[in-house]
Amino acid sequence: MTFRDATPADAGAIDAVFRASFQATFAHLYSAEDLATFLARFTVEGWAAEIADPAFAFRVIEDAEGIAGYCKLGPISLPAAPEGPAIELRQLYLLDRAKGSGAAQALMDWALATARARGAGEIWLSVYTDNHRAKRFYARYGFEDHGPYAFMVGNHADEDRLMRRAL
Repeated sequence: MTFRDATPADAGAIDAVFRASFQATFAHLYSAEDLATFLARFTVEGWAAEIADPAFAFRVIEDAEGIAGYCKLGPISLPAAPEGPAIELRQLYLLDRAKGSGAAQALMDWALATARARGAGEIWLSVYTDNHRAKRFYARYGFEDHGPYAFMVGNHADEDRLMRRAL
């Protein structure tokens, strides 16, 4: 597996990874209508615009089959209370074929290093309250729970947890 910064040409592959990973993990939680409404917010053009925007940073992992995962950092959009300069870990998604390969750890190491390089003193994220694997992963990296957050998928409000790590 190789890692590199994303380019706008990767937008279609990132969209495919996002949709496949999100649906594999969470689709059973939502009505078809709510899931469709949520997924409609994401477009290849939207991904390309974010990749080209210097306020965001994307890293992809590739294997012989193509992009198998990515990590996205961006400005704080969560209802967090940063104590200074902060960045948000917006997404870290892997296809099943990349899980257990060390890809998640490599992407998290990149996210923390990139956040520091951009001058952030803290990094925030949200995670679904029943996504115990992800919560354990983030806790191993020093993220601490900072309370509930309503993550909207269509008209369905999930309970997510806001998590923060000082850098």
